[in-house]
Amino acid sequence: MRGRLGITVRGTVQGVGFRPYVYRLARRHGLGGWVRNSTGPVEIEVEGEEEALDRFLADLEERPPPLARIEEVRSRRLPPTGTTTFVILDSRPRPGDFQSVSPDAATCSDCLAEILDPRNHRYRYPFTNCTNCGPRFTVIESLPYDRPLTTMRRFTMCERCRREYEDPQDRRFHAQPNACPDCGPHLSMLIEEAVTALRRGRIVAVKGLGGYQLACDAGNEEAVARLRRRKHRPRKPLAVMMLEPERYCSVAAEEWQALRSPAAPIVLLRYRGGLAPSIAPGLRELGVMLPYTPLHHLLVRDFGGPLVMTSGNLSEEPICREDAEAQQRLGGIADLFLGHDRPIAARYDDSVVRWAAGALRVIRRARGLAPEPLPFCASPPLVATGAHLKSAFTVARDGRAFVGPHVGDLDDLLTVQAFEEQLERYLHLFSVRPERIACDLHPDYTSTRIAERLGEPVRVQHHHAHVASVAAEHSLRPPLVGVALDGVGLGPDGTIWGGEVLVLEERGFRRVAHLEPVPLPGGDVCAREGWRMAAAYGLESPPEGVDPRRWHLVRQLAGSGRSPLSSSLGRLFDAVASLCGVAQVSTYEGEAAALLEAACEDEGDVIKVELEENRRLFSEMAARQRRGEPAGRLAATFHASLARAIVRACQRTGLRTVALSGGCFQNRRLLEATVDGLREAGLEPYANERVPANDGGISLGQAWVAAWQ
Repeated sequence: MRGRLGITVRGTVQGVGFRPYVYRLARRHGLGGWVRNSTGPVEIEVEGEEEALDRFLADLEERPPPLARIEEVRSRRLPPTGTTTFVILDSRPRPGDFQSVSPDAATCSDCLAEILDPRNHRYRYPFTNCTNCGPRFTVIESLPYDRPLTTMRRFTMCERCRREYEDPQDRRFHAQPNACPDCGPHLSMLIEEAVTALRRGRIVAVKGLGGYQLACDAGNEEAVARLRRRKHRPRKPLAVMMLEPERYCSVAAEEWQALRSPAAPIVLLRYRGGLAPSIAPGLRELGVMLPYTPLHHLLVRDFGGPLVMTSGNLSEEPICREDAEAQQRLGGIADLFLGHDRPIAARYDDSVVRWAAGALRVIRRARGLAPEPLPFCASPPLVATGAHLKSAFTVARDGRAFVGPHVGDLDDLLTVQAFEEQLERYLHLFSVRPERIACDLHPDYTSTRIAERLGEPVRVQHHHAHVASVAAEHSLRPPLVGVALDGVGLGPDGTIWGGEVLVLEERGFRRVAHLEPVPLPGGDVCAREGWRMAAAYGLESPPEGVDPRRWHLVRQLAGSGRSPLSSSLGRLFDAVASLCGVAQVSTYEGEAAALLEAACEDEGDVIKVELEENRRLFSEMAARQRRGEPAGRLAATFHASLARAIVRACQRTGLRTVALSGGCFQNRRLLEATVDGLREAGLEPYANERVPANDGGISLGQAWVAAWQ
């Protein structure tokens, strides 16, 4: 019996070879009909024998192309028309509708084989791609995903590329960025010149997928130190691109899987050494990525060793995207520029992930991960503008949340402009006209002012949003207990929060426990000068390297009653790092805490205190330090004691479901000890995975709260 089906497919099904796949699938099952892209779902009509239609539908859902992510397939019966041929129709707009956009994908094995094969037409061509890999989000300017709506429209395909593009049996069938040396983008200089400069210790600005990167020899301490001086990045760890991570790091199976995934993020690995000493000073982890574009493959292979590959910016500025912008802003850092003539549609930094507590957890969500959507609760179209640090927004509609890529701290005009540029792009791509806006409770955040320009926002307390981000990710329903631990967030009482246990309810939260507030002598400067917090916590003598006169003045200020109070766990980490002699001053956010985690030498024992007894915990740590207990054991004891206190605070609520969030839970040791302790106590812990636990994930929580309201 003959039938005809009308089918719509939603998900990440544009820019992933989905139409060619449907074409081949229909031909294989002897079906007629058509497939086309739209600004909404992919639309399909197929006609043939009923059994063949059933097999077609099953294969469509169960065996999609490698980069496709099918979220929904709908089919309806149509009257047969007698069609026996199958074609790909031109795309069509569906005003007001939307479709997910594929993130950029790392070079596939087939394309890599071609660029390394001297007999191949694309030998050493740095812009080789196919339907299974290559640029997507960074070249798409509008939907539907067709070449005229990408930055590739300026390059006219040659006859050979056109034949591939039109051949249903070719893996480049309808690959929109398809190009070759005869018709595609070209570099501004020879790769060999860049390699020669790198070998001489020079710094090279490399135009990547989403902007410029700064490269130098990762084994050359002089080159790395020069890059740090010029970039104004004295100690923050630098990412390294290499072909053989196992030579320098311990790599678990799950970490290999992440490194080799299409997203190809930076993965934090346990570092064994062998590179320049100042790559990741004082830390036990190294940010490592494999080459993920043909240009990177050629550069690293020709160089013959690991390369520092860090964001093309001055410290905390957005990554440079435009060529003229890079020449202006990076001219004082890079010795030469390896650019090309393919425009970049979207500014896009590298993603960072870490394997911890049994899951891959995103530290920075950007290239390869954004703008992949997350399932979201039913809500009107909305926008959440996030926090001030590690800024990222969320736009949501029709049961999907699109968390924007990492932009940076909203401290300067360039970062604010980059934030607004990306937000406008997301609103356009996903046809979102927000009916609801959400932002942080803090009135002076730039992200709050951006939200206010869009409408009257729902103002969400910072730590409420942290906990809600976990609820949104894991589809948890209130009531549940949430633990939000970070550096700073404005509380509804006007004080500075940061070590909070909350009960999350359908329309709000209750604060049920928190660290005892401690003075911040000097205010925000305490986040940089951690020794001030040791003074505030009552340490009697100045740590080594701290000016005794300044120490005495800060001690007086802390006891004067004129300093703001804070329940921040981040500031307690700073105080303990100072006590242990690990860090007195931080040059980047969270440095003292990262160094304290790295200093842990063994399991340590447990000081039995409640979460509210942070002053007593510090006093006991100080007493042990005076008795000569080594810093490594003190650091381990601090982590173990803190984890126990968190578990105890959760147990007192009587709730079983626990959501863990906030920047302090990026600490692998603290997260794993807390998760283990909660499970041993019979509770069910959840933590951020697909969005960062730091402020980069907070906009998702704001969106969740606004949706529930």
